[in-house]
This record gives sequence, C-alpha cells and structure tokens, in this order.
Amino acid sequence: MIPEFIDTWQMTEPGKLARTRIPMPALQNGDVIVEIKGCGVCHTDLSYFYMGVPTVQKPPLSLGHEVSGVVIGGDAKLVGKEVIVPAVIPCGECDLCHAGRGNRCLAQKMPGNSMGIYGGYSSHIVVPGRFLCVVGDRKGVPLEHLSVIADAVTTPFQAAVRAGVGKGDLVVVVGAAGGVGSFMVQVAKGLGAKIVIGIDINEEKLRMMEGFGADATINPRGMDGKALKEAFKTIAKAAGVSANTGWKIFECTGTKPGQETALSLLSFVGKLIVVGYGTDETSYMLSKLMAFDAEIIGTWGCTPDKYPAVLAMCLDGRIQLGPFVETRPMSQIAEVFDEAHHGKLKRRVILTPDFN
Repeated sequence: MIPEFIDTWQMTEPGKLARTRIPMPALQNGDVIVEIKGCGVCHTDLSYFYMGVPTVQKPPLSLGHEVSGVVIGGDAKLVGKEVIVPAVIPCGECDLCHAGRGNRCLAQKMPGNSMGIYGGYSSHIVVPGRFLCVVGDRKGVPLEHLSVIADAVTTPFQAAVRAGVGKGDLVVVVGAAGGVGSFMVQVAKGLGAKIVIGIDINEEKLRMMEGFGADATINPRGMDGKALKEAFKTIAKAAGVSANTGWKIFECTGTKPGQETALSLLSFVGKLIVVGYGTDETSYMLSKLMAFDAEIIGTWGCTPDKYPAVLAMCLDGRIQLGPFVETRPMSQIAEVFDEAHHGKLKRRVILTPDFN
C-alpha cells in the first residue's frame, strides 16, 4: 500500500532539524517509490548542516544520500526489489553521460541536495528507477548496511577506476581511518594492489585497518615532512619496492594537512587522486608535476553502472561493511549529527526509520 505522506527529518535551516510530514509526490514517468530501510550519515551532510555549505535545493529539505530500501510503487518490474539508490543520479542523455562521465553530469540529481525537498532521512523517497542498483541475494548482509555503498564505498571505487588501480599497484591512502578512507583501503586491496599504506592520525582506527587491507600504516602526528618521508621510505624498502616511482596516492581527508601530506609523497610517474572535500586552499609548484611526469586527478561520486561491481565486492568479502558501520534509530539523528561533528563516532552510523 502506497502511503499518502512521507515522514521525514528536515534541515529547516543550517543547524536546525525538525520532524515533519510532506505529501507523497505524484510520480513522473520512470519514477519509483522506495521505502527506506537505512540511510548513512556522511560528512557531506554535516557540511551542509554545520558549515553552511550551500545545497542546490534551499532549506527546508531532507538531507541524506546513502539510501537502501525496497521499491513499493512505480515501475512494476522493480516493485518488491531491494535496491540501493545512487548518491549521484545522472540524466543519462547528455554528452558527459554518453562519454562515460555521468558522475559529473551537469544535470545530475542528488538525494538530500538537489532532488527537491527529498532526502534519505525519511520513511520513503521518490527517485528515477532507471539507475537503481538491484540487490538480489544479500548473502546475509543486512539491507540497511548496504546503504553506505551509495557513497562511502562507490566513491572510492570510482577514484580507483580513475587511477587505474589493478594487480601489483603501489597505493597510499591519506585519511585511511576515515569513513571514506577505510573503504578506499579495502577497495584498493580488493582490486589487487600489491602494497597499501594507510596514513592517519587516529591511532586506534589506523591499527584496525591493518586487518582490513592496509599492509602498513603511518601515524604522522608529531612528524615533520622529512620524518614522514623517511617512515614511508622505510616501509617501501622493507617491501622491496621503490619509494620514488609509480605510487598512486588517494587523499581522502579534504583537509589542508592531508592534502599537503599527499602532495609531499607524489613523485615520479605517480598519481594523486583527490577524493576528500574541503574548503582550504593548498599551494603546490606545478613544475614538479611536469618534472615528475605525474598526474593530479579529481574524482566525484560514482556512475550508477559501477554499483553492481561494488556490491559484488561487498558480498564476496573483499570489502567488509559490518566492522565499519552501526545502525541507530532515525529519531536519534540530532545526537548522531552532534557526535559525528565532534569526532566521537567510531563507526559510520546508518539511521533506520522509526516514525511509527
């Protein structure tokens, strides 16, 4: 039965949340109604809520873009299917989409940002059915856990594809203990990287990553640039690989220190892939890029066609979700936002609707 209303938590203005009820919108051609089972809390949501980063749709709106659920209305071929809603939904028709770069489609829609007032911190969401990722056999993985695939896991996967990560590669992940960085480590290892070095200042989480794809870790707290490079060289030497050539470096923090660390490690024929978002400016002598014959690559979201491959990695064990997520009732959204904002969370929280 299709409800007449959507229950939702909305950002009425930056820093303020309110529970409300909005009418179920009329379905446009190709739309489906997804009953939400889980929505992950992402740093991007906190940027909108606490830091005033503007959304395309002005408040009030419901945030949340890591969504999994069950289709209950719309396309009959999809009704009853468990699905993951892409965090970036392209138009599928423009030149960028036809060129395989639909993740940067200029007409893209994003739940919790540009899809009218609708986002994932709700009971239901109306989205185009065309790009949904149908789950199928979950192999015992809770459907709500799969919500984080929509950004925290697919974004690193898209970054790895842009970098051409494959068997035998040398990889550094700056921010390896963070919500995106922890999955960046697993994605790189799952795609066959020979060595993955994780860098982070969170010692507890960093050590944890040594059991989930990180071959070695560095905590740069208290180190200057020279000491960091020496630690890096020591690890490379012990592994029998060059410290100066061919490394693929993923910057996942979005912070100026993280960016400076990543840039300091970029060397001959290396690649630096910018994954994390931040507002600070970082300086770099571009002539080094020329001299190193190196590359700096930006990456944004993930095209929906890659979601099935990422889902497969999460279901066959190459990427572990359970140790990195926890579920809480959606009614605790304000407390979760506050804990996340102050760095108190040890796992990525997935909010599950409890409007009844």
